[in-house]
Amino acid sequence: MATVELRFSALPEHVRTARLVAAAVARRAGVDEAVLDEVRLAVGEACSRAVGLHVSHGIEAPVHVALIEDEKKFAIEVGDEVPGGPGSPVVGSDGVPESGDAEGEDEMGLAVISGLVDDVEVSSGENGGLIRMSWPTAAAPAVP
Repeated sequence: MATVELRFSALPEHVRTARLVAAAVARRAGVDEAVLDEVRLAVGEACSRAVGLHVSHGIEAPVHVALIEDEKKFAIEVGDEVPGGPGSPVVGSDGVPESGDAEGEDEMGLAVISGLVDDVEVSSGENGGLIRMSWPTAAAPAVP
């Protein structure tokens, strides 16, 4: 099992790089070419969601992405450092929860990911949230 790990500052401009790396590793792992656009879109959505959560909660820790090659599947894990994960209230500088569209955007992002990926798990805890997505891989071609 090979794993590639990325950590990047919670800035939207880094999401594109994460998408490109994910697509390259997915291709190498044997994910069907027809599915690579879905991989790119799902990773982009998950990373954008994590960046948005970090920004809205004032968290300066990096977003982390793990690209995991297995014999029969390729998995991607996108993690954030927001305690409580999805739906956690955004707290202003005065300590009072702010209202806004952050929760709606979060739910929309998760809906898009669920529409793109058949095998997706979303979890959250006091150390942050994690989106785990996986796709089947083709049998590796024999090397002459």
